Amino acid sequence: MRSFLLAAVVSFGLTTTVGAQALTPGQIMRIDSVFAQFDGTNRPGCAVGVGQGGVPLYSRGYGMSDLQQGTPITPRSIFHVASVSKQFAAFAIGLLAEDRAISLDDPVRKYIPELPEYQKPITIRHLIYHTSGIRDHWELLGMAGWRYPDDLFTQEDVLDIVIRQKALNFSPGDEYVYSNSGYSLLAMIVQRVSGKSLREFSELRIFQPLGMTSTHVHDDHSMIVPGRTSAFVMGPSGWKLSVPNFDTHGATSLFTTVGDLLKWQHNFESKVVGSPGLIKDALTSAILTNGKPANYGFGISIEKYRGAEGFGHGGADAGYRADVIQFPAHHLEIAVACNFGEATPNTYSRAVADIVLEGKLEPRPAPTKRATVAVPAARLEQLAGVYKAAASDQVFVLSVKDGKLVLDNYGLALEPVDPSHFTVFGTPVEFVGPTGAVPLAIKIAAAGDSMVRVPAVRPAAAQLAQFAGSYWSDELRVSYRVELKDSVLVLHPFKHPAQPLRPAFADAFVGGEAGTVRFVRTKGVVSGFRLTGGRVRSVAFVKGR
Repeated sequence: MRSFLLAAVVSFGLTTTVGAQALTPGQIMRIDSVFAQFDGTNRPGCAVGVGQGGVPLYSRGYGMSDLQQGTPITPRSIFHVASVSKQFAAFAIGLLAEDRAISLDDPVRKYIPELPEYQKPITIRHLIYHTSGIRDHWELLGMAGWRYPDDLFTQEDVLDIVIRQKALNFSPGDEYVYSNSGYSLLAMIVQRVSGKSLREFSELRIFQPLGMTSTHVHDDHSMIVPGRTSAFVMGPSGWKLSVPNFDTHGATSLFTTVGDLLKWQHNFESKVVGSPGLIKDALTSAILTNGKPANYGFGISIEKYRGAEGFGHGGADAGYRADVIQFPAHHLEIAVACNFGEATPNTYSRAVADIVLEGKLEPRPAPTKRATVAVPAARLEQLAGVYKAAASDQVFVLSVKDGKLVLDNYGLALEPVDPSHFTVFGTPVEFVGPTGAVPLAIKIAAAGDSMVRVPAVRPAAAQLAQFAGSYWSDELRVSYRVELKDSVLVLHPFKHPAQPLRPAFADAFVGGEAGTVRFVRTKGVVSGFRLTGGRVRSVAFVKGR
């Protein structure tokens, strides 16, 4: 076995440690089995790194870094890790606060005066915790006609569209809604306060002290990076390139290796960079104005996994996927980076944790064999209807098709557990109301909030004609067209495919990727609409411009 492992080290470029903390050959084989499906010369794959208490235990690459050149993934392969980048931007801000160059409770407009003056000031702390209410720039840019990931996005593009927003999603501090805009603004604050770009500041204050020699903030899309992986998605005829094309950073654009990520994760224990106070703050959840925790720190999600407290974050941009997770009580760090869009690295990292921490985690609930539940057709018809979020125009339209309850917005069938409980993609959905009666609301476990049932509408074609026309948005600087075609309203977004609009509630329609379109009236006449997506609420459009 010893000679076999030595040969593996030479053949695959993997690394292990010896001594008391070394993984057993059995553990290594089981970790390899998690990624075995990607270990070929005809497909992209992943790299994994495992460390404990700052000691690298194992790292290996599986699959190909570049299908065009036939380059394999190794532990030294450099990946774009997308939103894993956020914790570095937040930590850079924390270092500036330690320097007393800023305060986390400073208003953002102190450093970015171009921002509108909203009713309640947005602080730097709000940006860090995704509690600012600022609309997400990726979704805004998409609404404005930018085509991700093909169009070039810069920090200037982000700032330009963010400062044009006349309203927020919510009052700062009231909610947690993920916003990439906040982290791009944090990068701008670092530059304006320190006089150094986030790339330069992070190199000097974070990467060099930690020995992260293969890491940088990629703020120049045209820069050649030796050892960089390409990224891919599966198309109808095989793998296709899917590489992000932007210079925006802070929210994204960290280039790194799994080995360097382990060094960074261990810093939360070793505290080489940052004071104990900063480390503690980074790993402490934000608290909303209603007293509820957001379960989010400094670009870090706070979670429980099989009873163990964990800190980490995922990332997804174009065909890149990444995940980091660490378990402080067990001094365990895990980093996974992949270069294909179908990857689910958070699943792989938890599978690795199961192997390394075997016997140290709470047991999984015993799987229950669930019999097929037949919900009477009359009950399904009771459940069908329109459900609206309390704080926004986000809507679920449920209907019955082929004996199943279907979420029309996304074409997803809900699987029944009993007549009032269903799942969609494994997420529990509960219909709330008197037993056997028309439900009043639904609760979605993943969201934690209720969506209230509202009266559905089915306007006739003659009524739909009033909504047709051209609409202009000052906030996006684009024009959308609404057309009545074959008795169906069709939305024509700028540079994007047309979206049929399905009636939801009074004056409101849902349009698949377009989100919710709620028309507004002036003296009874349609004068505009408000567009709501997942991370953007109520963008204003005016009719006739």
